[in-house]
Amino acid sequence: MNRAAILWCGVPARAAQVKERPWFDYCVRPLRLGDHHACNHHSYSSETSDCRIVTEMAAVGVSRSVATLGAACGVIFWGFNFAYMPISSVFGAILPGFASIVHAVWYFSGTLAVLILRKPGAALYVNLIGTLVETVIGSQFDLGFVIISALLQGVFAEIPFALTRYRMFNLPISIASGALVALEYGTYLMLFRYVGVSFVSPRGIVHMISEVTGGVLISGVMAWYLMLAIAKTGVLDRLASGRALIERRA
Repeated sequence: MNRAAILWCGVPARAAQVKERPWFDYCVRPLRLGDHHACNHHSYSSETSDCRIVTEMAAVGVSRSVATLGAACGVIFWGFNFAYMPISSVFGAILPGFASIVHAVWYFSGTLAVLILRKPGAALYVNLIGTLVETVIGSQFDLGFVIISALLQGVFAEIPFALTRYRMFNLPISIASGALVALEYGTYLMLFRYVGVSFVSPRGIVHMISEVTGGVLISGVMAWYLMLAIAKTGVLDRLASGRALIERRA
């Protein structure tokens, strides 16, 4: 499978079967009734016990992935809090509202989470963990503001994937996810943070255009290529995203 197909076709229905194999597919399935000649009650019990162990191990693996990804994003959020002030000063001097183009560094985690974990609610969990880690390390922003922002961003990041019933994961869907979060966050800022700035004012227009542009480039395109880069290291091989990409390249 060539690179263009991976980017634009992503993981449609056939590869989506790889996207989330039931946990019991990793262990021996119970035999059908009438197959008593193949095993006895003792072997069936042993297989069932093994299946439960594998199921628990898989669940623990996904939980660790969520926690690790959320914590890593939280550290990035925290670091960007310090970088944003000088960046916004320079960009704001160029054009008022233009600094919004880098806001997506604070919310690319939602799209990335769904691309990697491929589970409903992944964006919400990772965003929430990232926000809590950022707050614990030290954040100048109000806790209520960042938690509400994180949850809203998680919801909007999941919408494009939810519309495909979590069966399609490609660059266009990733871009749509980033753009939706940008629209949500840009509107949220206009309504609750940039009080007095009109949507149709020069600053309001520049802000919204910059926000959506940053959402597409950072939360959409960058998140997709970041997922591919992480997958190349092999750390995603046991997750749905890693298995799907392996099958696509086969």
